[in-house]
Amino acid sequence: MAVLQSTDGQSAVRWNNSVLYPGLRDDQSLTAGKLPADASTAEVVASDGKTDLTTFPSLRDIAATILQNAKPSGGSTGTGVAVLNANGDGVKALQVFAKGRTAKIKTTIDAHLQAVAESAVKDSPLQDKPSGTVALDWRSGHILAIAHTGADGDIAINGIKSPGSTMKIITSAALFDKASLTPSSPAPCTNSLTANSQTFHNDPGVTANPAATIAQAFTVSCNTSFIKDGFHYLVNNGDASALHDEAVNVFGMGSWSVGGGVATTDPSIPADLQGGDQAAQFIGQGTVTATPLFMASVAATVRNVGFAQPIILPGEHQETAPQQISGRTACYLQSMMRGVATSGTAAPRLGGLASVGAKTGTAEEADHTNGWLTAYNSRIAVAALVEGGSSGVDSAGYVVRHLLTES
Repeated sequence: MAVLQSTDGQSAVRWNNSVLYPGLRDDQSLTAGKLPADASTAEVVASDGKTDLTTFPSLRDIAATILQNAKPSGGSTGTGVAVLNANGDGVKALQVFAKGRTAKIKTTIDAHLQAVAESAVKDSPLQDKPSGTVALDWRSGHILAIAHTGADGDIAINGIKSPGSTMKIITSAALFDKASLTPSSPAPCTNSLTANSQTFHNDPGVTANPAATIAQAFTVSCNTSFIKDGFHYLVNNGDASALHDEAVNVFGMGSWSVGGGVATTDPSIPADLQGGDQAAQFIGQGTVTATPLFMASVAATVRNVGFAQPIILPGEHQETAPQQISGRTACYLQSMMRGVATSGTAAPRLGGLASVGAKTGTAEEADHTNGWLTAYNSRIAVAALVEGGSSGVDSAGYVVRHLLTES
């Protein structure tokens, strides 16, 4: 310790906290004996209570965030010397005399399904394209798996992209709820359609059918059918807010807190759309954006006949939707999504799987397309996005199939 002599000849130790331990700040202190709970030694684990989330590449950042923001439990302290902060909380163990039991923060993640998801987003048909997927327990909203690839962060919960034709789930719901249509209502499928001076086309392979119904248009994913019906029934005197209202009121669109400080990007269906965007919204294009997390929740709402906000920490507060999806609308959507899986655009990947309902999507972005698919079975709801995917079924379809067959 440094000893200084004052001008009057008195000697004194030059004191600061680093005398006790190098780097100890003025607002910190030392304790010896029973060690305090130390967040740096806690583990963030799956719902089985033992699988460390850091063993999964896609969850390492999420686990680190949860560790900083949630309180661990179930641990027992050892003995030794530790640094405390001004509140008396443990900062760092300097010396351990006897080890305690590691405290844990349990999440909703299903270790088996997470392992499947990690493999699925790297499946060879995807050709290393950036991919993201989320699986939910559709009954509770518990997040069971989050996996992603690519260099631009976690696109599973923050990849905000146009969702393409997966948005037709919400469009159909709005037509049923706000215009009293049914799956058998007319929805003529033409090769092209002009709305607000913008011309829209169908994806390759969609055959024109002037006598198509909403259910038939949904099965083959005819864009012009949903633009025609959406623009006719859901845009009134320039007010195009009906789809936004349906997404908020029935499907719970808004700012979610999934728990543990984990950041997610909110979807967006603007209420004040103008020009061609008033029509483009009905097929998930224009300024409409979503994440795989949100689209998995949309499928979950249909299957659960009610919205359960996704969470990653058990017991986290869940926002509620202003109104419950009607049993009538949910029944219509379940029937149509089942048709997509068995004989429609998702059938090449999901045909033959029991109790599956689905909706594919392909969205144009700059010089490429993104492939989407959202689906559910008797246990989970899942959505996947593949950036650069040629179509939903031939990209995201592979990811979703893995999760549905392994759940």
